Amino acid sequence: MPRSKKGKRGSSKTGSLRQEVLQLQLSAKGSLKGVKNGVKGESGASDDELMSDILSHYSSASEGTSVQEEGTGGEQVDEQTAQEETEDKLKQCIDNLMDKSAKTRLAALESLRQVFSSRVLYDFLVERRLTVSDCLERSLKKGSGEEQAAAATVFALLCIQLGGGDEVEEGFKMLRPILTTILIDNTASIAARQSCARALGMCCYVSSAEDGEDLIKSLALLESVFMTSYPNREGTLPTPKPGNAGLHSAALQAWSLLVTICPASKLSMLLDLHLPKLQACLQSSDVNYRIAVGETIALLVELGRDISEEFEVEDSESLCECLKSLATDSNKHRAKNDRRKQRSIFREVLHYIENEDFTVEKISFGVEGIYIDSWMRRRIYDAFKEIQESGVRHHLQFNPLLRDIFGLGAPLILDTAVKSQKISRFEKHLFNSAAFKARTKQRNKVRDKRADVM
Repeated sequence: MPRSKKGKRGSSKTGSLRQEVLQLQLSAKGSLKGVKNGVKGESGASDDELMSDILSHYSSASEGTSVQEEGTGGEQVDEQTAQEETEDKLKQCIDNLMDKSAKTRLAALESLRQVFSSRVLYDFLVERRLTVSDCLERSLKKGSGEEQAAAATVFALLCIQLGGGDEVEEGFKMLRPILTTILIDNTASIAARQSCARALGMCCYVSSAEDGEDLIKSLALLESVFMTSYPNREGTLPTPKPGNAGLHSAALQAWSLLVTICPASKLSMLLDLHLPKLQACLQSSDVNYRIAVGETIALLVELGRDISEEFEVEDSESLCECLKSLATDSNKHRAKNDRRKQRSIFREVLHYIENEDFTVEKISFGVEGIYIDSWMRRRIYDAFKEIQESGVRHHLQFNPLLRDIFGLGAPLILDTAVKSQKISRFEKHLFNSAAFKARTKQRNKVRDKRADVM
């Protein structure tokens, strides 16, 4: 799924700030300078305080698309000062990534994770991407398991911030070997390996490498992780080690994200290899892994039907019986919430396998919205939500990468009059459907171009 490499992705020019907030910020300027010029790591300002200040500055703006407020020339100067102070605090967090104290580095990673997930910062980060990448590389190589997990997540967020261009491709090629090493290291922290699996999938998906080499390597690597949960030659599922089910789920979900951009020739091979094995994994003892397997099966079936009208699931009757059992599971030894979640998901999977019908879900943000109307669209949205958490809606509004992926066009610039006018639900649905169909056609063209390489 190549995306344009030209131009800047996700520029972040802060909108107008409320005058009274600016006055408070200016009155505290003296104390903030003390924080800014303090010693790294062990200074009087903690990263939590820096984080709070950063978010308070950005929460009053909408990255250049907010409603314009009336103001004087003095207010514009105040706004520029507030922006400079905010960037200084971000620089302090980046500096703290190089601190000798592991606690300070971990706090800085958490601060950056929250900011990267909730704001669009392309202009600020594009000039510092190499510095941030070097710091993350150091944390991944030498940090504890907790620090490695945090660094992998921040790297995935950095790739989303920079968009699908040369900057992401360059950074991914630099850090992919380290992510790979941690992922396949059985002695590494499970949390770190899970985070590396998600980062590997997301960064490869976002990267605009056109030769397909990164895609093939990443698919094979993720397969090597979750395929250890497949049944042996006797058809018996292996006994999972503590924590491995979560790792297998993360690897499978990252793999299924990459499957959505596979060329048709490669996809056919994956369907033949994995669908029968995944059906057996529906009997896994871990509810979250069962759900991940069920959703992946539905996705693979959908993609199979997309590339061939004659596609049929092998032993579909047995699959449907298994899905019905999971959709009506009432075993008392399972937690009530687990049973409820499992039944809900597998009712949807069964309904799609039998009737090719998907339950549409609407995601609203600002005056816009998207419709999740396919398993492929759901996997892509869920992947970004897993990384960005609640910040995914903000990025859907302002991040050109996500808006490109979901066919939303350029970020909207709203004034008071436009904001008060609501588009009808039917018009939104037509727009989203048309945009997604156009993107699907483009994806198929890309698959055809990559077919020879694969």
